[in-house]
Amino acid sequence: MSRPLRRDGPRAALVLVWLGTAAASLWDGGTHGQALLQATGLGASMALTLVWAGGLWDLAVGLWLACAPSAQAYRWALWGMLAMTALGTAWMPALWLDPLGPLLKNLAIAALLLQGLQRHTP
Repeated sequence: MSRPLRRDGPRAALVLVWLGTAAASLWDGGTHGQALLQATGLGASMALTLVWAGGLWDLAVGLWLACAPSAQAYRWALWGMLAMTALGTAWMPALWLDPLGPLLKNLAIAALLLQGLQRHTP
C-alpha cells in the first residue's frame, strides 16, 4: 500500500461516513428519520426540518472533507458531530445502547476528526 493512501485512509473513511449518512437520511425524503424524531415528541414538520438540515449538513461536510480538507473543515465536522450526538443523547439516550451503535460510533469518529485536525493545523 502506498504511503499517501495510508495517510488519507482516515479522511476517506470520514468522507464515506458523512456522504453515506446524508444518503441514508434523505433517500426516502427524510420520512424514516422524521418518524424517529416524532417518537421523541417533536412535531412532524419540525422533525422533517431537522432531518433535512442534518442530511444537508452531512452532505456539505462530506464534500468539504473530500474536496478541500482543512483545519476548519475538521473543526466544523467535529462541532456538528458533537451537536448531533448531544441532541441524540438528550432525545433518545437509548441509542447509546443500540447494538448497531448509532451514537457509540461517534467516539471513533471524534478520534479520526481530532487526528485530521491535528494534521491540518499549522
